[in-house]
Amino acid sequence: MDQNKIDTLRAELVPSFSHLIDGRHLPASDGATMDVVSPINGQVLTTMARGTVADMEAAITSARAAFEDRRWAGQPPAARKKVLMKWADLIEAHALELAVLGVRDNGTEIGMAFKAEPGSAAGTIRYYAEALDKIYGEIAPTAGDILGLIHKEPVGVVGAVIPWNFPMMIGAWKLGPALAMGNSVVLKPAETASLSLMRMCDLALEAGLPPGVLNAVTGEGKIVGEAMGLSMDVDVLVFTGSGGTGRRLMEYSARSNMKRVYLELGGKSPNIVFADAPDLAEAAKVAAAGIFRNSGQVCVAASRLLVEASVHDDFVAEVAKAAEAMRVGDPLQLETHIGAVNSETQLNANLGFVDTAVAEGGQIVTGGQRVLAETNGYYMAPTVVTGVRPDASLAQKEVFGPVLGVTPFEDDDEAVAIANSTVYGLAGGVWTSNLGRAHRMVRDVRTGVMHVNTYGGADGTVPLGGVGQSGNGHDKSLHAIEKYINLKTAWIKL
Repeated sequence: MDQNKIDTLRAELVPSFSHLIDGRHLPASDGATMDVVSPINGQVLTTMARGTVADMEAAITSARAAFEDRRWAGQPPAARKKVLMKWADLIEAHALELAVLGVRDNGTEIGMAFKAEPGSAAGTIRYYAEALDKIYGEIAPTAGDILGLIHKEPVGVVGAVIPWNFPMMIGAWKLGPALAMGNSVVLKPAETASLSLMRMCDLALEAGLPPGVLNAVTGEGKIVGEAMGLSMDVDVLVFTGSGGTGRRLMEYSARSNMKRVYLELGGKSPNIVFADAPDLAEAAKVAAAGIFRNSGQVCVAASRLLVEASVHDDFVAEVAKAAEAMRVGDPLQLETHIGAVNSETQLNANLGFVDTAVAEGGQIVTGGQRVLAETNGYYMAPTVVTGVRPDASLAQKEVFGPVLGVTPFEDDDEAVAIANSTVYGLAGGVWTSNLGRAHRMVRDVRTGVMHVNTYGGADGTVPLGGVGQSGNGHDKSLHAIEKYINLKTAWIKL
């Protein structure tokens, strides 16, 4: 990446964004708009349509019509693959533009955003494009005079509610398999980070996706998100975000057409460090990156650090040293390691968690405060808190900010007990040179993803999903396709 190109893109005016419905850009039905505030400097970046119930209903109607006339689902797999491949190519061609737009919208540091957003989105779309003509039906083992066929059909209309931390990457996790299988999709981007995902949708039309197959409505979740959840014409609802919103979406399903709901919710992921870790210095650096990159706004962030008591003090000192070496600042500067918190509301919530942690007996080793307030942006110092009891708020509640709680343990059993002491089960990690211990930790810690002697980096070939109140269903890998198909049996008498 070139800093001059980034600065040029930063200086460009951002036009107002409208809905995408039936292949057309449309304002809200009542003309209302919402300000888009950049977390970099607290200033209004642009506006976007504030959607209404009527807007969401129009988008769903468009998606249903597109599915029923089979303008996409009826195309041969090779034709759908061609369009999706072109879309991935266009995302890559516009990668820097998309990354800078997204950073201006949500504050992620550009080094991470460039790779995790357009880079990951293009790779995901291409992965499912390659997979779509390799998904076969089945022939059942039956009596000789019966032919049992199992068909895999698209479900119909998919509603996808996308979060603000990685809108393109997570959006592609939903869009890739849903579109590959022939479904129509209605997107509801996050209020505080919609722009790059909306621009990515435009590129899908440019690639040849038929109008109506992909629709997107911006606005408030309590209005357009609720309308999507209560719709009788949405067949599957997929969501990444908070547990509270996930519960409401399940309630909406029960109150409407019993649509299938797949949720990737919060996490309070334990990173367990034993004294026999192969490289404690490396483990400390990775532990810091595992919670502080993107200001801790990562669903699988290693927000709980469990350290064997015999090395606790020295290891915490190394983590604090690594945290203090990470530069917090303008996320559009290449030398920045940690960008802005997404919003002022989120920043204040993060600081509130630190205050609560101290009130409950925790000790701040480093950080704990807002920084760069003179920029009017939303920045927070990476924060390490020790003395965090397993039942403390900082150990039990998802902060979604750059705040690390540290808890010591004495042995394997205590480590597992502490790791499993929350309602969540999204990710985790263990650092040890003992192969048997590593396998026991993978087996015994209740998570959807478990890292060994590393943290993060799992690519699209493996599934991501949680247990407990971290959700259900899986994004990524071929397993994600299962959410977007129906199985139909044909029982034929020969």
